[in-house]
Amino acid sequence: MPEADIDHIYNYEPGYLADILKSVKTIAMVGASPDKTKFSYGVLRVLHETGYDMIPINPRPDVTEIRGLKVFPTLRDVDRPIDMVQVFRRKEELLGIARDAVDLGAKVLWGQIDVYDDEAAKLAEDAGLKVVMNRCPKIELFRPFWKPRLDLAI
Repeated sequence: MPEADIDHIYNYEPGYLADILKSVKTIAMVGASPDKTKFSYGVLRVLHETGYDMIPINPRPDVTEIRGLKVFPTLRDVDRPIDMVQVFRRKEELLGIARDAVDLGAKVLWGQIDVYDDEAAKLAEDAGLKVVMNRCPKIELFRPFWKPRLDLAI
């Protein structure tokens, strides 16, 4: 398999990450949890409070709402356009999620820390998506190259 243009484990230019975080508005979080002790909940909370339109994805039928946000069982069930698909699932699931992100016209595929797959990255990049893997957008928001959107109401 040909190598992807970017090393999706570690090496991203700060401007690449900053451009993504400045340009996306709607983020579908695959693997969102209603459990306040889970990392995905904390990331969803911070991104939502920062002003992103968050769409939690969780297949459990008993989870219908997280932080007042409607939960969808799959990406394919989402009823509006998605800018970024953020993945909080095992890396073995990333390729299938990447296929859905491409089919739905997302602009970015973002794998959370320890979520990466070269085949998923290549599939997404070949379809024109920007790809980030093994990173957390919550952490990247507060790096020096990016200024939080403090003008937005919480």
